[in-house]
Amino acid sequence: MPDQLILEKQQQAAEILKEKNIDMWMTFVRETGNIKDPMLEMIVGTGATWHSAFIITKEGDTTAVVGSLEEANMKSVGTFKNIVPYLKSVKDDLIKVLDKYNPNKIALNFSRNSSMADGLTHGVYLELMDLLKDTDYPNRFVSSEEIVAALRGRKSQKEVDFIKDAIKDTLVIFDEVTGFLEVGKSEKDVADFVKSKVKERGFEMAWDEEHCPAVFTGPDTAGAHSGPTDRKIEKGHVINMDFGIKKNGYCSDLQRTWYVLKDGETEAPAEVLKGFNVIKEAIIRSGKAMKPGKLAWEIDDIARSYIVENGYEEYPHGLGHQVGRVAHDGGAMMGPKWERYGNLPYMPLEIGNVFTIEPRLPIKDFGIATMEEIVWVKEDGVEYLSKPQTEIYLVK
Repeated sequence: MPDQLILEKQQQAAEILKEKNIDMWMTFVRETGNIKDPMLEMIVGTGATWHSAFIITKEGDTTAVVGSLEEANMKSVGTFKNIVPYLKSVKDDLIKVLDKYNPNKIALNFSRNSSMADGLTHGVYLELMDLLKDTDYPNRFVSSEEIVAALRGRKSQKEVDFIKDAIKDTLVIFDEVTGFLEVGKSEKDVADFVKSKVKERGFEMAWDEEHCPAVFTGPDTAGAHSGPTDRKIEKGHVINMDFGIKKNGYCSDLQRTWYVLKDGETEAPAEVLKGFNVIKEAIIRSGKAMKPGKLAWEIDDIARSYIVENGYEEYPHGLGHQVGRVAHDGGAMMGPKWERYGNLPYMPLEIGNVFTIEPRLPIKDFGIATMEEIVWVKEDGVEYLSKPQTEIYLVK
């Protein structure tokens, strides 16, 4: 029984090809057990050993040109209508398929801006060029970047339901962390507790376990993408955690912030509350501004400017990325117009996009305040898929 979600995404890909005026999209791979094109999971549902071409046309035809030993597996997976097996070389059969459609534009998975559209390795690209050197097809290659961004970004209701389910279980673990936190425990202790909950419930981590979860307690901690350390929780520390799971093939990615009460305190100090509330308001303002057609950098600028206006340094990253089958799902990114982000901040938000909103700021002598929410872009604004943190969590 083929994966119905893969078939739905293939049909969506065909519609996007028509929209972008591209005749064919070809995902060309080899030895995917070693290097896996990020799009295989979404549009194929299996891997390949020999050189293989997975082709979708704007008319909705799907053809897999695969090694003969993988023909039975492709039939079993059932996601491609036409299966063309070869024995000695993919060349002749691939050219026959291309000649059948004679596409003017062929999208390949290479991109300077998006890792999700950059699965074609340089060596395999060179091999493909050599296979087709006696044809005109190499002159018809274009990047699949726009196709991949739209396909991954325009989430269906079914995809959003999977993300919501992952978020729900992630928030349960965050609540359990609140009860686990206490003075003397280390960042690694907290991370190990979280990992044990993920394992016992049969989930996967949303990104590399080395820094999922990322746990930071107190001032002068490691950077945002660093793993937990032996640093101990102390009274007066602000603690934050960045964590997500993968469930049913879709991810969550959330952050929450706590304050460890000192003796005699019943609430966080004024400077901690100010930092927390500035973050909360930055998220609210960004969310209200998110509408289809808005450029991604414009949303980042709202949060970034608000934080700086309130006396804090600007955060050293983008405001939010898309979430889906992976935590960083490609496409438009709500970030500043920095060179390192390429064209991603200049892309418009689209209906169906699922974004994080995750500003941060340092609170001198206490730690880092940050929250990360997940929202779904709809026709007239956004729907929060995560229940926002509205008050700083207190640890006694």
